[in-house]
Amino acid sequence: MLTDRIAEVRDQIATACIRAGRSVDGVQLVAVTKNHPREVVQEAIDAGLRVFGENRVQEAVDKYQGLLDGIQLHLIGHLQTNKAKFVPGVFSWVESVDSVRIAEAISRRLSDSESTCSILLQYNSSGEGTKSGFAEPNELLEAAEQIQGLPGISVRGLMTIGPFTEDRARIAGAFEQTRLLCERVRGQLPDAAINTLSMGMTDDLDIAISEGSTEVRIGTAIFGSREK
Repeated sequence: MLTDRIAEVRDQIATACIRAGRSVDGVQLVAVTKNHPREVVQEAIDAGLRVFGENRVQEAVDKYQGLLDGIQLHLIGHLQTNKAKFVPGVFSWVESVDSVRIAEAISRRLSDSESTCSILLQYNSSGEGTKSGFAEPNELLEAAEQIQGLPGISVRGLMTIGPFTEDRARIAGAFEQTRLLCERVRGQLPDAAINTLSMGMTDDLDIAISEGSTEVRIGTAIFGSREK
């Protein structure tokens, strides 16, 4: 049952926090519903989940219509500038900002609707060409300065996707690099609420938590394999 799988994931998070000497309250669970139907989202809401993640803008708009009251919806997939118009009123967080241009497009739409949005800067910590994100730390730091001043936008931290490998040391190294970069952003933007480090999915959440993640994005362990 869905409730059992949610409980199992929460237990995994709690165990990882204990091993890392951290409070379980310091790690937010984001339930990723990509390729799962609206009925599953409703079941998850009924089971007590309140923070969700979606990869595709149009899928999220269609699926979550009428379900957004009392929940947070995070965009965790790449955002094209022409889809920024969907952010206000749908996504409370965009975790996948990987350029100043994207942030500017979001800001323009937020200004039009007089709304606000929290964002994370996506860092390509693995160096894999198939992934989005700022490729260089200095590029991300420079962008952070420009983005934080945009109307309607609040820079809250960093997001990364770990490398696709079974080498746990390599995964840990990528997460550590992201954590250290997030600390540099926090020092660079002392007036910003830099308090979120989104790292870790179903297969590497324990490593992410040990390296300081404050948010894990879990889909498969909660909802099972996705039907495309």
